[in-house]
Amino acid sequence: MRFYAALIALLASTLVFAHGPSRLKANETITLKASPDVVWAKVKDFTQLQAWHPAIESSTATAGSEVGSVRTLKVKGGGEVIEKLEKISDEERSLIYTAQDGGALPVTKYKSWLTEKPAADGGSEVEWRSVFFRVDQGDYPAAGKDDDTATSTIRKVYTDGLTNLKVLLDK
Repeated sequence: MRFYAALIALLASTLVFAHGPSRLKANETITLKASPDVVWAKVKDFTQLQAWHPAIESSTATAGSEVGSVRTLKVKGGGEVIEKLEKISDEERSLIYTAQDGGALPVTKYKSWLTEKPAADGGSEVEWRSVFFRVDQGDYPAAGKDDDTATSTIRKVYTDGLTNLKVLLDK
């Protein structure tokens, strides 16, 4: 009986130290002077991220802006990202997509929401947020594949895109 109690205690204590990577989050929001209709028309087109994001060279999609469409983004400077449109709603002015292959990004199991709504003082507010894991799932990730790199990279992608969207639409 003592043996089983000791074995259970030993197994329970090892579970405390069994820890994988935590789910990470990124969230960026920007307010634009442009009308909600103008902004939504620009951001809802799943095939045209390169029209407003400065890091994207080109984009192809299997089914336009229809749910289930898979787009391949060619990143300036090399690399690509493959994403699938999971949901799009004109009523909610939101779209949800997942990365099928993060490729150029140091993340995995990536899910993103892009929403647009009227801003309190006029114009529009765009929010871009996501949840993901770092690409290195080990307990001791390699340099450049850690939590900070994953989070800061995604935040920079969002900040650069939203800032350029504002430049383009708030002329």
